Amino acid sequence: MFRRRMGLLGIFLFAFAAMVCSVHGYNAGWVNAHATFYGGSDASGTMGGACGYGNLYSQGYGTNTAALSTALFNNGLSCGACFEIRCKSDGAWCLPGAIVVTATNFCPPNNALPNNAGGWCNPPLHHFDLSQPIFQRIAHYKAGVVPVSYRRVPCKRRGGIRFTINGHSYFNLVLVTNVGGAGDVHSVAVKGSRTRWQQMSRNWGQNWQSNNLLNGQALSFKVIASDGRTVVSNNIAPASWSFGQTFTGRQFR
Repeated sequence: MFRRRMGLLGIFLFAFAAMVCSVHGYNAGWVNAHATFYGGSDASGTMGGACGYGNLYSQGYGTNTAALSTALFNNGLSCGACFEIRCKSDGAWCLPGAIVVTATNFCPPNNALPNNAGGWCNPPLHHFDLSQPIFQRIAHYKAGVVPVSYRRVPCKRRGGIRFTINGHSYFNLVLVTNVGGAGDVHSVAVKGSRTRWQQMSRNWGQNWQSNNLLNGQALSFKVIASDGRTVVSNNIAPASWSFGQTFTGRQFR
């Protein structure tokens, strides 16, 4: 009886894990989309962007980046998510292999153009505007736009999650970067050494805001990703922290 119950429990846990992965895109199969490119041959035009990451080289994202169409961007909540992409069914323009990119920007719609002739990022299209160097890994430059298939994949990062504290007293704006696992952060909380946990609100991209006075306190952060997993980084910013500094916490494994 005990073995039977344990067997049923194992099946339940496996099914639950599969359901979670499916809900958040992992192992959900390939989805059809299109891809273009921007930013120049050195990808300098991809710096900054609607996710707030700034210099993508110094943040560790490099040129493996993409701007997402409205249907994928999720009003910025998809920032940091990783996608595996391969060129599809176009022997004249496609190259073999696949790439993995991080969502770092928004590709705005162009309602003046039809969806199949320039309005590639118009709703409800699934579209990736890739950095030029990474686009040329799966397609020829002259192709301009190619059909692709994509799927969500876990993000692999070096080191811990990084928290850059900007703003001023009573306006703490924390940029969260280098997030592994699901990659896209859906909740952040902060705790000072003299306060309880306080939920932060998302200001834009992956910039999270707190209007509480946190100066002179050691800071801890709690991050919840889109797959529901949580990681807590305790006292990673010392009481002597100042605005403009970046601190490294724990990472999703």
